[in-house]
Amino acid sequence: MMKKNWKTLMLTGTMILGMGLFTAGCGSSTTSSTTNSAEKEYVVGTDASYAPFEAMNSEKIEGFDIDVLSAAAEAGGFKVTFKNTPWDGIFLTLKNGERDIVASAVTITDERKKEFDFSDPYFDATQMIVSKKGKEFKTLNDLKDKKIAVQNATTGDEVVSKLLGQDNPNIKRFENMPLALLELKNGGVDAAVGDNGVVLEYVKSNGNGDFVTAVDSGFATENYGFALKKGNTELQKKLNDGIKKIKDSGKLDEINKKYGFKK
Repeated sequence: MMKKNWKTLMLTGTMILGMGLFTAGCGSSTTSSTTNSAEKEYVVGTDASYAPFEAMNSEKIEGFDIDVLSAAAEAGGFKVTFKNTPWDGIFLTLKNGERDIVASAVTITDERKKEFDFSDPYFDATQMIVSKKGKEFKTLNDLKDKKIAVQNATTGDEVVSKLLGQDNPNIKRFENMPLALLELKNGGVDAAVGDNGVVLEYVKSNGNGDFVTAVDSGFATENYGFALKKGNTELQKKLNDGIKKIKDSGKLDEINKKYGFKK
């Protein structure tokens, strides 16, 4: 997930973050980066609207990314606390120090690596086309004259924008993927494009056999990583050490099986 125009994301996030800073003293547990390095606790931003990777369960954030990072932190000898953070402003919180890590199904890209550092990859994803049964689309080229829903400023948005053109009115952008998929369900678009894990979770939970999915052979494999502020090599080393340990121990495979990503 999640790529594209950083300037747009930064500008969009400014108002959200400004409001958050104004109310920072009102009831939230931790809203800024931990200052006591002896505690080895880091604040993690995650947009909890992206099941199965991160989602709200009552008042608790749960999901694949949460389990992976929690396990890596335990193995690496540090602590993490998760804060629900809207996608449109999530990377600005990393830049201004409100968050130490972003764990939100973030695809590692060359563009992003100019702005941020990343952990080693912990998950492979690809884009997926989803359409309604009886009106199936199997390839990206099938969508050339169709209305398509995407999550704003994601790799799915980029793929569709390259096909149709950035300002094409047939692209309908939404603040999160569930809203994009709901638009498809309600008949407002012909198809949606998004990360395969999220699309499959939605189809399983909401589809009732109404949806058909497809992966274009031209879709590249995307690697998810945990993002952190540029130059934070100490934290990067801790993350990579923790990820390596849970890979070697089989814990990462166990988490993948829990969410149905591996058998």
